[in-house]
Amino acid sequence: MKSSFVLLLIGCACARADLRLGIIGTDTSHVIAFTKILNDPASPDYVPGARVVAAYKGGSPDVESSYKRVDKFAEELRTKWKIELVSDISALCRKVDGVLLESVDGRVHLEQVKPVIAAGKPVFIDKPLAASLEDAREIARLAKQAGVPWFSASDLRFTELAASLKFPDITGVLTWGPGPLEPHHYLDLSWYAVHEVELLYTLMGRGCAEVSRIYTPDADVIVGKWKDGRLGTVRALRPYGKFGAVVFRPDEKVNQSDPKLTDSYRPLVVEIVKFFETRQPPFPNEDTLEMFAFMDAAQRSKEAGGAPVKLR
Repeated sequence: MKSSFVLLLIGCACARADLRLGIIGTDTSHVIAFTKILNDPASPDYVPGARVVAAYKGGSPDVESSYKRVDKFAEELRTKWKIELVSDISALCRKVDGVLLESVDGRVHLEQVKPVIAAGKPVFIDKPLAASLEDAREIARLAKQAGVPWFSASDLRFTELAASLKFPDITGVLTWGPGPLEPHHYLDLSWYAVHEVELLYTLMGRGCAEVSRIYTPDADVIVGKWKDGRLGTVRALRPYGKFGAVVFRPDEKVNQSDPKLTDSYRPLVVEIVKFFETRQPPFPNEDTLEMFAFMDAAQRSKEAGGAPVKLR
């Protein structure tokens, strides 16, 4: 009888083990993809350890990709996944252990994260972290002041594509991918080209000193000069295009990504769950902040006709 009681207690402890996560912003397909990975044990991509239990719709009335999808994805969360929809972010925070800030519009992230930080909840902020360098730095400042852990990342950082090109002797990198623009985002690269910027930083690391950007209607070419003399280049394709990268190494070694490599959200979700369990981001927040300084310098270079601009 005693051993049965102990097993019952262990079973109850296991049942309570999953962290409860809340979603802010139901206007991106990520909310459905992440919920399936976390809440469906039958999924081949299933990641244990956390479950989505509540969501706040949010939405931006002036961004088409937001207002056309916010209700649709919210309803799918409610009906298919039995996720509770709540009326405000503070109410969401009272129900969860951690927050997935998923709003597709980076402009709203600063205001939406404030009640999360006030509640002391660790938060993953989906790309883009913000729509301006100032907002990105303010999010970091508020979180640090309150002792609240956070991180933001593109799924590309954790894909096979990135892993296949990580070498200790990289002398330069060229990345490319989709670069559609959204008129409400001052840092226009942050809307979508943030993916290939993140891939660049995953391979190059921090240390960029200045940036030049050549803009055309069909593509942008952004060249960053690192303090150690290395060059990192991003090509943003419009309206869309596939992701890829080339790395340059000593002795004329060149490695290119395999276009047949499959993309998956699972590696990112694994890191998200680990983050909520340990409260430690998988890479330094400073990497993300320099990415935004890079995109800020690229924006100022575009406005200056392509002239080199120092990172702020």
